[in-house]
Amino acid sequence: MQNQNHLLELATFIEGVMSVNLSPRQFTKVSLVQTIERILEETGLEPHLLELEITESLTVNIDQTITTLHELKSLGVKMSIDDYGTGFSSINYLKQFPVDTLKMDQSFVQELSDDTSDATIVKTIILMAHNLKLNVVAEGIETNEQLVFLQKHLCNEG
Repeated sequence: MQNQNHLLELATFIEGVMSVNLSPRQFTKVSLVQTIERILEETGLEPHLLELEITESLTVNIDQTITTLHELKSLGVKMSIDDYGTGFSSINYLKQFPVDTLKMDQSFVQELSDDTSDATIVKTIILMAHNLKLNVVAEGIETNEQLVFLQKHLCNEG
């Protein structure tokens, strides 16, 4: 029964949003914004139910990245940085990118109970994201202990 309760808690942790990863190749196409706009129109999907995920590797051409992100955001879609903390992170970009969500890489979540450094990093990412008014998603939750830790520290989703 306890496992069922935790599964129910996990289910309420998930929101009905379609998340789509964008590769660096897709992201650099000039027609990306128009393509997303066309897909939204053709499918009838409400823009706020689409979340586009980018990785930190997209920040190579920062000016173009920021411009494209603002154009996509103006469509009404949600934006998130996927696998945050595993690439060449710059906290400075978090205040420049119009993103809604930070997705913590599963490598931090996996070792929560065994590595105090990972636990500290996870708590810090959650606190920082909340202070920046960002949603936080933890990837790779596999145990009740991980779920309870993340809920205790107010992670929004898993």
